[in-house]
Amino acid sequence: MKGLNFKKTKKKARSNLNLRFNVLTVLTYIIGIVLIIQLFNLQIVHGAEYREESNTRLTRETTLEAARGEILDRTGTALVTNSTKFSVELYKTKIDDNELNNSILNIVNLLEKYQVEYVDSFPISINPFQFTISDETLANWKKTYELDENTSAEEAFYDFKERYEIENTDITEIRKIMSIRYEITTTGYSSTRALTIAEDIPREAVAEFSESSDKFPGINIVTEPVREYTSGMLASHILGYASTISAEEYATRKDTYDQNDIIGKTGIEYVFEEYLKGQDGIKQIDMAVDGTITAEYTSEEAIAGSDVVLTIDSNLQQVTEQALEANIQKIASGGFGQRYDAKAGSCVVMNVKTGEILAMASYPNYNPADFVGGISTEKWNQYNTDEAKPLMNKAVQNSYAPGSIFKMVTAIAGLESGVITRTEQINDTGIYSKYGRTWPCWYYTDYHVGHGRLNVSQAIERSCNYFFYETGDRMGIETLAKYAKYFGLGVKTGVELPSETSGAMATPEYKKQVRPDESWYSGDTINASIGQGLDNFSPLQMAKYISMLANGGHNIDVSIVKSIIKADGTEASTEEINNFVNQKLGLEEDTSEDLTIHQENLDAILSGMRSVTSDTTGTAYVRFQDFGISVGGKTGSAEAGEDENQNDIVHAWFAGFAPFEDPEIAVVVMVENGGHGNYTAEVVRDIMEEYFGMNTQEVQEDMSAVNYNQSLR
Repeated sequence: MKGLNFKKTKKKARSNLNLRFNVLTVLTYIIGIVLIIQLFNLQIVHGAEYREESNTRLTRETTLEAARGEILDRTGTALVTNSTKFSVELYKTKIDDNELNNSILNIVNLLEKYQVEYVDSFPISINPFQFTISDETLANWKKTYELDENTSAEEAFYDFKERYEIENTDITEIRKIMSIRYEITTTGYSSTRALTIAEDIPREAVAEFSESSDKFPGINIVTEPVREYTSGMLASHILGYASTISAEEYATRKDTYDQNDIIGKTGIEYVFEEYLKGQDGIKQIDMAVDGTITAEYTSEEAIAGSDVVLTIDSNLQQVTEQALEANIQKIASGGFGQRYDAKAGSCVVMNVKTGEILAMASYPNYNPADFVGGISTEKWNQYNTDEAKPLMNKAVQNSYAPGSIFKMVTAIAGLESGVITRTEQINDTGIYSKYGRTWPCWYYTDYHVGHGRLNVSQAIERSCNYFFYETGDRMGIETLAKYAKYFGLGVKTGVELPSETSGAMATPEYKKQVRPDESWYSGDTINASIGQGLDNFSPLQMAKYISMLANGGHNIDVSIVKSIIKADGTEASTEEINNFVNQKLGLEEDTSEDLTIHQENLDAILSGMRSVTSDTTGTAYVRFQDFGISVGGKTGSAEAGEDENQNDIVHAWFAGFAPFEDPEIAVVVMVENGGHGNYTAEVVRDIMEEYFGMNTQEVQEDMSAVNYNQSLR
């Protein structure tokens, strides 16, 4: 019984399986018949119609270049922005040679109407006919185009006329057509790859091309943003420049850049490239086979780059640059009584409480616009052969012996370590003798006597070398170096600019690096105590140090970037910016020892700096005697070897802050081979006049000679 039931069940299952197979077979036939009918409909019934539509529509994608982010000053004034540039491109279309030649002639005539240059490398000129390339190049050219070596320019001209099937008889028109046809021959183009005919065409020409597009088959107008530096050379060393991406740069950025993109090379343009660069969009263009544009639409919107807001004030920046340039020229012309071969310098203006850079100048400067679209070889060589190095930001990338403006570090270290007191007097006899050597004070060199007995405030006021020789010798180099590092000397400030120097504090370890065969001597400590020897710091580092003196000894974070505003209007956080900059520039965390400076010791030093500008015996009194703001300052002159004529090179420094009672800004200026720090004090005065609203007219240095001679101090 069970076996019978099993057979019935098995038979029923087989029957169901057959039914399913038959149904599937029928469905397959039905689907096949439908597909055949549809294919017949597409190819036979409507084939001609669809082929006609396909042949009359060509769709191309072009890049919509995103606008690069702007760079603004702290007030929102645009220092770097973008203008719009229009270019004419030509795509290959399904038109015959005669139509192409007529189209090219129309294009060239319109470009010439607006005095726009267009591509033309055809090596034959007319009226008279002559070749425009050298004999050696001409021989190769004739061989390339299968011309007899004796072919004349006129014969070659008409040979190409036949090749290009130009029917025009006017040789001027023929030559115009040849310019573009030859470019097509040498460069090539296709229905998807355009040939750029002309760049930088005016809006009026763009309008005319658009209004009469049927006369210009295959033409496409490309709109692209062009970098514009709105204030010429202003702040060039801060802003940097952007130019066409190099092959090396492109090789590592193919996923985000095209071969013709621009990229930041120096300054803010370089450091914040990833923020400034936008995201390109895509535009689709529909063309008929004759090249007529039938439709244009954006399939992917371009997203502009982020705006970078700087801490500088453009007005103060301009005054700073003008004052520095005028001062260097005055020194070079002997305007202070003694002439020095001054050609370069730098200046930094800093908020003493926040570390924000309000202005930064490096002279000579350069024009970033020279690099837009690629710098000429002549201009590039001019910049690079200039011994004053205009492309270098001397405030950040160069370091110099600081001379006497370092003496406040020695004073602080001496007071805090207890080797001197605020009231102790050291007797300057003129020549410091120790360890079998002698070191004269500058006052002895000039007047053959010493300063006599001075306390620390008086020693700063009169810049007494002898006092600081003794102080440095008492404490030793380790203590001096510890306090120098706390004030940011010998370590990078972390400013958001490339290639910052760390400078160098003279220590036994550093001397071993640069002079491995020499030992450290006590005389090295004595030299370091007055900012000579191996001491080398950047003007930016010195500005941070002076700011810390003025703000009560508190550490500050140096910055030249105030904020970054993204395309959607949001701001990047300070943490985000700091992390980005640290990674981009390879900056390490500050490991300086946190020191507490006693206010009474600072007051003694600041009192000496006040006397530098306000007391008749101060080394900068003559520059500030009638100034309306109380200023603390310090002059400095630092030996830097000899020039090719065996004349001493002496760098000139002045460091100041104001108002003395409640400091707001610090200003440090350095002129290479400026002779005397006193000379450079005029720059600081002019900048402070602008900052505190005392200026009513443009900066113009008094070029009359006021004799002032003083040795190193």
